[in-house]
Amino acid sequence: MEFKPRRSALYMPGANTRALEKARTLPADVLILDLEDAVAPAQKAEARANILTALAEGGYGHRELVVRVNGFDTPWGRDDIVAFAKAPISALCLPKVESAAEVSAVVQLLKQEQASPDLKLWTMAETPRGILNIDEVAGADPRMAAIVLGTSDLAKDLRTPHTPERLGLLTSLGMCVLAARAHGLDVFDGVHLDLNDQVGLEQACSQGVELGFDGKTLIHPKQIEAANKAFAPSAEVVERAGRIQAAWQEAEAAGKGVVLVDGRLVEALHVEEAIRILAIDAALQQRD
Repeated sequence: MEFKPRRSALYMPGANTRALEKARTLPADVLILDLEDAVAPAQKAEARANILTALAEGGYGHRELVVRVNGFDTPWGRDDIVAFAKAPISALCLPKVESAAEVSAVVQLLKQEQASPDLKLWTMAETPRGILNIDEVAGADPRMAAIVLGTSDLAKDLRTPHTPERLGLLTSLGMCVLAARAHGLDVFDGVHLDLNDQVGLEQACSQGVELGFDGKTLIHPKQIEAANKAFAPSAEVVERAGRIQAAWQEAEAAGKGVVLVDGRLVEALHVEEAIRILAIDAALQQRD
């Protein structure tokens, strides 16, 4: 299994060609090239053309490229999917998904367009019904690769205030992490809206790590550093993971059934997590 660093996922508006150009130099792990919320209705076609041109020009390096299309039931959604079915991107991000049937409809269109099987789908969980159905959505199709929390829309629908603790969102956040892990997907925390609240951003990133998220979605380049730092494995964690893997391999070679690291019992589940941590760290080191 390939483990990709996905600490930071920055939304970039497709209508802004300067932003698409600047994105080539930003240290984000993922760029979500946006056709939905960040683009006014009158600019949808122009934004689609801008992103297609930017992708054709390339130059995005290691950055994973994802296009957030408009909803399938909007006047632009179907054309968006057709336009990017064979584009050089990692995934399509589908907004406001509430059922497995919606995912299946997109998958059928991708088949009609003969899209590569490597083109994945990321689904946004941002409505109450979408949260309640997140398990069936996450397992709807093998193309599914990630769940993205849309906490702004979700907070509005739930009538919960944006507080540092995010108490009104914790159930929804936890359900999405559970669904992601149950189906082998990555999962991204929602955005932090206050661009001048660095302390709050760092706290939100820390909370996201504690909740089990793989990374955080962002709305401005100045937020990248905090997300990259919080969601990267620390030197201490990497060092311990290396010792766990080495001890396990040594015990297997010696035919031993019990492994201890720092006086603690190590089982296969700990080794699996250690391997994931080491793979992500190796990818980041190679990138640097």
